[in-house]
Amino acid sequence: MAFPQSFLDELVSRNPIDEVVSQYVQLSRKGSNLFGLCPFHSEKTGSFSVAPEKGIYYCFGCHKGGGVINFVMEIENLDYPDAVRFLAKRAGMEVPDDAGYQSTYRRQERLWALCKDAARFFHGKLNEDCGSEARAYIVRRGLSKGTVTRFGLGFAPGGWSALIDAMVNKGYEKQDLLDAGLALKSKEKGTIYDRFRNRLMFPIIDVRGNVIGFGGRVMDDSTPKYLNSPETVIFNKRKNLFAMNIAKKSRQGRIILTEGYMDAIALHQYGFDCAVASLGTALTEEQAHLLSKYTSQIVLTYDGDEAGQNATKRAIPMLEKAGLQVRVLRMQGAKDPDEFLKKYGADRFKVLLDGSQSQMEYRLQSLMGRYHLERDEERVQFLQEAAKLIASLQSPVEREIYGARAAEAAGITAEAMKLEVGKAFKRRMAIQRKQEEKKNLAPAAAQQPKVRGIRYDDIRSAMAEEGILQMVLREESLLDGLRDLPGAMFSSPLLGRAYDALRQQRLHGGLCSLAALEGQFTKEEMEHLSGVAQKGSALVNEEALRDYQNTIREAYAKREARQDQDLMALRNRLKEKKGLDG
Repeated sequence: MAFPQSFLDELVSRNPIDEVVSQYVQLSRKGSNLFGLCPFHSEKTGSFSVAPEKGIYYCFGCHKGGGVINFVMEIENLDYPDAVRFLAKRAGMEVPDDAGYQSTYRRQERLWALCKDAARFFHGKLNEDCGSEARAYIVRRGLSKGTVTRFGLGFAPGGWSALIDAMVNKGYEKQDLLDAGLALKSKEKGTIYDRFRNRLMFPIIDVRGNVIGFGGRVMDDSTPKYLNSPETVIFNKRKNLFAMNIAKKSRQGRIILTEGYMDAIALHQYGFDCAVASLGTALTEEQAHLLSKYTSQIVLTYDGDEAGQNATKRAIPMLEKAGLQVRVLRMQGAKDPDEFLKKYGADRFKVLLDGSQSQMEYRLQSLMGRYHLERDEERVQFLQEAAKLIASLQSPVEREIYGARAAEAAGITAEAMKLEVGKAFKRRMAIQRKQEEKKNLAPAAAQQPKVRGIRYDDIRSAMAEEGILQMVLREESLLDGLRDLPGAMFSSPLLGRAYDALRQQRLHGGLCSLAALEGQFTKEEMEHLSGVAQKGSALVNEEALRDYQNTIREAYAKREARQDQDLMALRNRLKEKKGLDG
């Protein structure tokens, strides 16, 4: 374990979950729990609950849950050690000098410092003779000195070891440069050399202000045109966005998502300080989640070519799943925001931005482009596809508005389109009802964990195991009477581990709460355990407790008997095989 349990118990005690959560979510009391709108998904009715007595939170909508450490990890996009450090600072506590943790964190700090020094080195080289071509490129792209400074742009010289030599002189080891993704090692000679050479450099900075990696644009005809840092201890491109450290402070009420660094930088220079760019990859779920922490509306400004349109179509459902309102900006007379701004200026771009399409408008227009609407057959196909698309909208008002637009485009009456959309909506509802009925007819399936990757092999025993966990979390003294029921008897390994961890806490005088165990379980495991703890009232009932124990023991005995039978059958098969071979 990274931290002493006694330290974690004190950390949890000095950071009451209701106090921490209320800094991010407006909570109101309902009975013993507090409720509010979930900060992790979009909702109109609060399904996010905080149980101060249990020290946990749980959302009945998206099923995220855990203790105060898990909450900080999720809301601040931190890993476990950094979330502990965050809470320790909040409570005015010293983080214990745990060798494993301190070693990992010191390594991260060293690489952050190295990347910061590398950024300074590149920025300095930009203004030297070797950076003349990069400076000329910056002038051609219309970037001001202030913008160059604000984003820390730099230049990587064309030699093989310019950065390595400079950083070694500052006291860094060559292994540090390899670990930070700033150097590569030759397989043939074993020598190391600079990863970035003859490139305009873009530092990548995380939301906490740490330089974690770089992007580099080549200044000649070399390939690849753009090169990013590899995955490292401090850099994960799936979880970060270029310029997010600046955009998170924007007051413009939306975030503009672009394809490349130069588009994002140009937008900032023209006053749109809410622009970010993905890091050379398609948008990821982690990036969508990061965006949802800082805004409720995203404007997609991907290029209008086929690749850009495909990227837009992939991004829309991902962003909507993260609870974001998605709009799509279409540009005429320019291939990207940078070109548009240079041609027409910031005022025209703002008009374009304010008039950006909703995702449904965009998808309808894209659908129109696939059909020749002057041909009757293709008009029918378009209208059928459009009806299916519009039927996915929950609001009848939205269905009517977009249905009328599709009707106008195809030259039919709005009433006819309304009938077609109505039929598609009824079909969709019928499919959903059948799926719900199927679930209701399979109660065992309904009792399976909602968290992906966690499943119960024996539902009856698992329900009893959940019941015992709920009771001991409410009244820890019950554990004293359960000494002859080890977690090894549980059918669910996860529930057994949680139960045994609580027994250990009780034995050593620690906190008997899920919040105190977060370092021992993954985020997904804590989400499930929090959901278990929030099920029902779990009132302490001696008869129910006895029934739960009997159910667990009976199920355990059956599993042991089956295992004995399987072993016996295996022995018999081996004997038969030996006899035949002999």
